[in-house]
Amino acid sequence: MRDYFIRRLLLIPPTLLGVTVIVFVVTRFVPGGPLERAIAESQQLDAQGGIAVEQVAGHDMALSDDQLQKLREYYGFDKPVLVSYGNWVLKVIQGDLGTSYRYNEPVWDVIRARFPISLYYGIVTLILTYAVCIPLGILKAIRHRTVVDNVTSILIFVGYAIPGYALGSLLLLYFSVTLDWFPMSGFTSYNFSELSLGGKVLDIISHSVLPLICYLVGSFALVTLLLKNHLMDNLASDYIRTAIAKGVSFRKSVTRHALRNSLIPIATTFGQNITLILSGSFLIESVFDIDGFGLLGLTSILDRDYPVVMGIVFLASLLLLIGNILSDILVALVDPRIRFQ
Repeated sequence: MRDYFIRRLLLIPPTLLGVTVIVFVVTRFVPGGPLERAIAESQQLDAQGGIAVEQVAGHDMALSDDQLQKLREYYGFDKPVLVSYGNWVLKVIQGDLGTSYRYNEPVWDVIRARFPISLYYGIVTLILTYAVCIPLGILKAIRHRTVVDNVTSILIFVGYAIPGYALGSLLLLYFSVTLDWFPMSGFTSYNFSELSLGGKVLDIISHSVLPLICYLVGSFALVTLLLKNHLMDNLASDYIRTAIAKGVSFRKSVTRHALRNSLIPIATTFGQNITLILSGSFLIESVFDIDGFGLLGLTSILDRDYPVVMGIVFLASLLLLIGNILSDILVALVDPRIRFQ
């Protein structure tokens, strides 16, 4: 098993190279890049100032050849794609993700400023999802086709059917606008620094209630029903009937035998859920005006801020690969019969 995980760790660098080189090449050839935007902005400024724009090769050029060359050098477009990618990889190895075109700051500083917000929502969502869904899945499996099972299934499927951003708009309209129970946007209030420690905690909680509801509704159905179905299959297995026939109580049969085997698919999907810590949801963040990774990734794509895009892709891919390895470790811990070769 040790050799297996060593091989998985050694596969991370080539996998990251494969993912990032594809994204890097796409950013170089996609239309509407930073160079085209700089030319368009210069044309607009010259048109507003009444300056004639020179016609070059059928295109309106408001910049000289020297200015265009400087712009290409600034954005790194003066070198071949593979050479530019190689320079980017060397910088990443040294801990430099580049400089943001939009913010004119190091990419790592731009990402790090939003890391606590995304980390907070990601960890709380992950903890609440498993803390609620695992007991609920056990209850639904034991009380199958009862009132409790039917009512919770209706609530789960209704929540799963409503997109998080649509639910967020409804929650804001009712609880923030109509009832004025929760703040409408942001992660904290404007006077957050002036509050006491208890006031800061309550302020963060009040800002977090509605976004967390939107984050949780989508994952509740998957985790709950996944555990319920596998637990019901295990409860109907021969080894559970044999354990009960030998005098083991039903409660111990569920908690010590059936539940442990039912947690295997939950452990398998754990690594994918870890990416929520980083990526989040740009739609939910847009609705609640949360300045996290999701909204940063969306604005970076729209603004063609390619260094930030590459930084987010790199970190998200790295976290996903590490999460998959953690999932394998959890599967091996839950089921001692599994041995990775």
